[in-house]
Amino acid sequence: MLAPAGRNTSSLVRPIRILIRPISDLRNKTPEIERICRKSGEPVFITKNGENYLVVLSAAAYERDQARLKLYELLAAAESDVRKGDRGVSLKTLAAMLRKARE
Repeated sequence: MLAPAGRNTSSLVRPIRILIRPISDLRNKTPEIERICRKSGEPVFITKNGENYLVVLSAAAYERDQARLKLYELLAAAESDVRKGDRGVSLKTLAAMLRKARE
């Protein structure tokens, strides 16, 4: 990703560290894999016989990813509405809707 001149993108782009472990580590080093998942927020890929087998992810990271997917779905629906000509509601109409919802 190219950044505009003079803009620091270090807070925008986070390097992804891919961690791959054999299934024997899942059996023998479960606490270590758990710590890695919880601390990094990234998945640990588990292999069996040299092939991808499982992905271990902390609950917090899973929930984050699910929320991100939901947001992507909402954005796609909104973009579809805009392409179909839906311009939403005016600020005045929105304010009236909010007032009515509070009553």
